Amino acid sequence: MKLVRKDLEKDNAGQVTLIPEEPEDMWHTYNLLQVGDSLRASTIRKVQTESATGSVGSNRIRTTLTLCVEAIDFDSQACQLRVKGTNIQENEYVKMGAYHTIELEPNRQFTLAKKQWDSVVLERIEQACDPAWSADVAAVVMHEGLAHVCLVTPSMTLTRAKVEVNIPRKRKGNCSQHDRALERFYEQVVQAIQRHINFEVVKCVLVASPGFVREQFCDYMFQMAVKTDNKLLLENRSKFLQVHSSSGHKYALKEALCDPAVTSRLSDTKAAGEVKALDDFYKMLQHEPDRAFYGLKHVEKANEAIAIDTLLISDELFRHQDVATRARYVKLVDSVRENMGTVRIFSSLHVSGEQLGQLTGVAAILRFPVAELSDQEEESSSEED
Repeated sequence: MKLVRKDLEKDNAGQVTLIPEEPEDMWHTYNLLQVGDSLRASTIRKVQTESATGSVGSNRIRTTLTLCVEAIDFDSQACQLRVKGTNIQENEYVKMGAYHTIELEPNRQFTLAKKQWDSVVLERIEQACDPAWSADVAAVVMHEGLAHVCLVTPSMTLTRAKVEVNIPRKRKGNCSQHDRALERFYEQVVQAIQRHINFEVVKCVLVASPGFVREQFCDYMFQMAVKTDNKLLLENRSKFLQVHSSSGHKYALKEALCDPAVTSRLSDTKAAGEVKALDDFYKMLQHEPDRAFYGLKHVEKANEAIAIDTLLISDELFRHQDVATRARYVKLVDSVRENMGTVRIFSSLHVSGEQLGQLTGVAAILRFPVAELSDQEEESSSEED
């Protein structure tokens, strides 16, 4: 997704102009749109014309309309998005208040205006427009003295850092200069990894090189991580995968990605984090039910006690027609984040999102047990959900 322009006021009213570039961007757009928003986009309208002789014909004319959104229809298979609403801006072909359906398309600009842009919607724009958020895979392609730190998205590879250090040759009886330069090189690569790789998003880091460079580098990195108690690297150690490449140049990454061990590891990396979070929730529900809540009322009560460690919530809930209900879910997400909890927003298109939907679409893993709600509250909670 490409962000063309963002004009927001202090009260978070305003408009955003975007260009969806991939099929997945149509899904993001569907989640941004809400009934009552105003949408401006190019569209085709059938217009009746009358000739001088009185014969009536019709032409299809491309024009730009601004609609007040009344209905949104998304076809997930074809990634097509149709938005129905009434015209709210003067147009030579369409009367004010007349109904029209705009079909949003990839690579065609649209402007969306809202009375209130909430934190969840703004975060979705940020993630859709920042390629780093769709990069499930990171890679370090290296040989002695040269390394490229890259992010691999579904559509492109982005070089985030290039590390070059001159490594003197080993001399007979004196290897100290070579070893010191090699250590300096490894240290710079480790710093680049920590600076440019977001381990919350990245599910796998490929370390590719010819010879034994990758093994030596990984040994160095994790020895230093143990010495300095670097929790970021130690906690994500399992994400590093060593593979062969012919050199440290960026083009060698293609060989690494074709490795069978890599392709099996990378299958469906995007959903892997959500699947694990849901699995952790079910395990908790089985072994410590007082630390696994689902249903809006239960989860809100746990949040009041600042007990939520991980909140699992379906993006479907943010498309709720009722503004007050939607605001309630947004408030819950903001509150959990303020209390240093982790929030995972599940896509209802994924299998894990469908499973979460069967649990009311909102669930939480708690830091400590919280007493259950009374039966009476439980009944009112099921009505609300």
